[in-house]
Amino acid sequence: MNIDWQTWATSADTQTLAQELLGAKLLHNGVGGLIVETEAYLGAKDAAAHAYQNHQTKRNWPLWETPTTIYVYQMRQYCLMNFNVQAKGIPECILLRALEPTDGVDQMIARRGKATDLCNGPGKLCQALDITTALHGSLLNRDAITLIPRLKTPQHIGVSPRIGVPNKGEWTDAPLRYFVAGNPNVSGMKKRDLNLPNKGWQE
Repeated sequence: MNIDWQTWATSADTQTLAQELLGAKLLHNGVGGLIVETEAYLGAKDAAAHAYQNHQTKRNWPLWETPTTIYVYQMRQYCLMNFNVQAKGIPECILLRALEPTDGVDQMIARRGKATDLCNGPGKLCQALDITTALHGSLLNRDAITLIPRLKTPQHIGVSPRIGVPNKGEWTDAPLRYFVAGNPNVSGMKKRDLNLPNKGWQE
C-alpha cells in the first residue's frame, strides 16, 4: 500500500499519529525494522517539547517546516530522531523510540558492538541505523529515510508518560508514550510483561 506521508502527517492529532506508526517499518539505506515505541511532542504548549512557547533555535528549525521533515538532535553520545507532523508552522513532532529489527541486522550488530538490545531506545535506534545529524532537515521518503505503512498491527497499544521528562509539571506525567505491549524491543520492557509467542502483534 502506498501512502502520501505528508498528507498522513496532517490527517489526525499528533497523539493518534504516534500510535498509527506502531507496526510501520523504518529504514535508513535499507537497514531498520518495525516501529514499536513512539512519543508525541505537542509543540508550543508542551513544556517538554523543544518548540515550547514557539522558541526557535538554529537546532530545532525543522519543527516548523513541511510535515515529515526530520529533526535529529544529539544528546550526549547519541543522536535521537524525530519528524514533524501537522501543518507547516505548527511545531509538533514524534520521537521514534524503538524498533523491532528486521532488515540489516548484521550491520546493526556491527554498529552497536553487541547482538542484543539493538534498537530498544532512541539513541540505540539511531546508532544501529547510522542515523546522524547529517539527516537533520531532510524529508521522509525523499532522501535516505524510508517509512513503509503498517505491516503488523499491535494486539494492544500501551500508553504511559514519556521517558526522561522530569520537572515539567503536568507534562511530565502526560500519557504521550505509545508502545506495542509485550514486545521485547520496547525500551524498559520488563520480563513479566513480555508476550514472547507473537511479540505483541496480532496474528
